[in-house]
Amino acid sequence: MSFDLKTTVQPDAEFSPQQKKLNLLIEKIEQQKIDLAAWEKAQNDIQQHARKTLVPVYNELHIVLFQQLEQLWKHLHSSCFSKAEVVQLDEKIQHLAAYLKDSKALSEQEANTIEEIDTFYQQYAEHTQTKKAKKKPFVGSNPVFETSTQDIDNGFDEFADTDHWDSEQYSQAREQAKLKKQQEKREQAEKMAEQSLKMVYLKIAAVIHPDREQDESKKLEKTEMLQHANAAYEQQDLFYLLKLQIQIEQNRGATQKGLSLEQIKFYKLAFDAQSQQLDSQIDDIINSLVWSENAKIAVQKSKGKVQIPDLYKQIDTDTVAIKQQVKWEKERLKYMSRVKGLEMLLENGAL
Repeated sequence: MSFDLKTTVQPDAEFSPQQKKLNLLIEKIEQQKIDLAAWEKAQNDIQQHARKTLVPVYNELHIVLFQQLEQLWKHLHSSCFSKAEVVQLDEKIQHLAAYLKDSKALSEQEANTIEEIDTFYQQYAEHTQTKKAKKKPFVGSNPVFETSTQDIDNGFDEFADTDHWDSEQYSQAREQAKLKKQQEKREQAEKMAEQSLKMVYLKIAAVIHPDREQDESKKLEKTEMLQHANAAYEQQDLFYLLKLQIQIEQNRGATQKGLSLEQIKFYKLAFDAQSQQLDSQIDDIINSLVWSENAKIAVQKSKGKVQIPDLYKQIDTDTVAIKQQVKWEKERLKYMSRVKGLEMLLENGAL
């Protein structure tokens, strides 16, 4: 809302501890609204900055990693390696395929290749996991995978381990439960805000409706207030309506002293719901601007205190780090292009 609204009767009025807490909550929400407006304004600029600096470097990294994947897959099918080396190759190929699976930097043909390799490893892991006594040869649906069946037979022991899968499933379940709880909390806040919006608006309209006012000057004042209330209701601005209702109740009668405990309790619940909604909106914007794991970690460590300049700084930091990684991966790719170079990487654990 663009118009101003005072929520106190007198600057030096004495408020109860409950009313002081309520006023602090109002100040918090006012700051949240300012923060949300700033994030909404900065969102597009930050995205443009990332597209210009971070995304091209990420794309280059994915292209280099796909070239590594192709080389390793080719060598696995055409060259002879020890069982220990096959284990390293399997792990590296499976990791690259999983990492590149959702890449937007690769062509459709390259994406299909990654999907085939990733599917093969998943199927093979499931097959190995269900074996009870004797190992059985596994033939993939794509002929290109058949030649490497024996070579990779020993490369998936780690991924076939039951404890490994149970641990991964447990982590996924915990994350899903956390997200579900957050969603339920958000839905409760939205429901509370929606219910409060209509109730508060109807109460305000009943009290300040100008048709019930005989004094012309007060009638004009109430007409303006009702117009503001109507605009707030149309914009779903519960916060403004709550502040307006507090002002009306605080100014009703010279003998009335402040708000009742029941009124304060209602306002606190309604304001808490509004505050949660604003937090969720800000979090959604920040999450939409976070691409890298480093940025996600930085946001988590900030505990809701991340600022707009922090994301610009994180994007620049990530860009520098990825450029260095691209340089290293290109050097590694040179070794991977030759069997002897690959063997050197395997021998030194530098794959």
